[in-house]
Amino acid sequence: MFSSLSQFRFLKPLKSFSPRNIMIFLAILGPGIITANVDNDAGGITTYSLAAANYGYSILWMMIPTTIALVVIQEMCARMGAVTGKGLSDLIRESFGVKVTFYVMIALFLTNMGNSISEFAGIAASLEIFGVSKYISVPLSAVAVWLLIVKGSYKVVEKVFLVACLVYIAYPIAAFMAGPKWDVVLKATVTPTFQPDSKYVMTLIGIIGTTIAPWMQFYQQSAVVEKGITAEHYNFSRIDVIFGCIMAIVVAFFMMVACASTIHLHGLKIETAADAAMALKPLVGQHASSLFAFGLFNASLFGACILPLSTAYYICEGMGWESGVDKDFEQAPQFFWLFTIIIAISAGLILIPNAPLLTIMFISQVVNGAVLPFVLIFMLKLINDKNLMGSYVNGPAFNIIAWLTVIIMILLTMTMTMDMAVPGLFNKLIPR
Repeated sequence: MFSSLSQFRFLKPLKSFSPRNIMIFLAILGPGIITANVDNDAGGITTYSLAAANYGYSILWMMIPTTIALVVIQEMCARMGAVTGKGLSDLIRESFGVKVTFYVMIALFLTNMGNSISEFAGIAASLEIFGVSKYISVPLSAVAVWLLIVKGSYKVVEKVFLVACLVYIAYPIAAFMAGPKWDVVLKATVTPTFQPDSKYVMTLIGIIGTTIAPWMQFYQQSAVVEKGITAEHYNFSRIDVIFGCIMAIVVAFFMMVACASTIHLHGLKIETAADAAMALKPLVGQHASSLFAFGLFNASLFGACILPLSTAYYICEGMGWESGVDKDFEQAPQFFWLFTIIIAISAGLILIPNAPLLTIMFISQVVNGAVLPFVLIFMLKLINDKNLMGSYVNGPAFNIIAWLTVIIMILLTMTMTMDMAVPGLFNKLIPR
């Protein structure tokens, strides 16, 4: 599969690390790192924490194949943005028609609403650990997010997001403070395991869905286009993508190690990422617990910016409306009104007493996983269109990895659905 170097022509290294190349890279840096790292949001942290708390180290093996798939998929959509100068919704509308685009937008809008709600749930839960009421934290955070996007320029917004990425160092620190047995961790990471029941399959789908969420492809391609990155400088953007993906997976990995080394080891039951932060306190200490909680707040606030923004991007592109952070309400009214409405609804629902936040957060990640194959099919059709991409079409290796991801996600979703319809089906077909 990797014998032909020609299929990796867009993965060739930079010719030199000259001052000029370094300056170009620093100018292009952003879309790949931001998109991948914001994926470790409230819903993601909840999914990773629950997975590790329930299954311990045995779930860590998922991170290697997920990393490979994430790099390939994000590289594809960034490449499409650089070569075509158009967002993914734009290309879907032009290639598959308005009707298909409309249904895709509806499905993604509903999925992203669940994701956006989960971000404000994460803000509320994380700051409640520090004694701040959600009736204070959520409205203030919603206003801060709105002002940053609506009043800020793309350059300012991107710099804020890049700083937010640095805060994820809290999770590796918390993992080391948990004192895991690293030889056991390493063995579990490279040894695939599988449990034939719907809860385990749903967890796998949730992990993939939160790591390679459908909104990511739309947001990253739009960010590449808005930043003005072209095929000429795509080599630099590709490094940004790969580095961002690896950084995001490393953070998620340490997050899971922290929970597996403590919560799972002591047989504790948790329901949310905030529960995980609280559970760490008596097991590891106040500092690790506070780090985990602060990381959750940062990730949730970060996600509360990006998720509504990505939704506004792909709906406006799909419908042919003006979009972009550098525009204003007069130039792009639909874009900013969509963003405002999503923020208002998401924050407002969190303030309703007894809202089923846990269900919303976890199910949204599972739905991400179920919707992902359909988005990838559109991407694969577009990325292999020579009339559209010219010499930048996929090579065989990228196509194989992307199609394997599609097939695996479809099979996992079917497995989960059938086992839920006929409880215990796979325990009967595949005895333990």
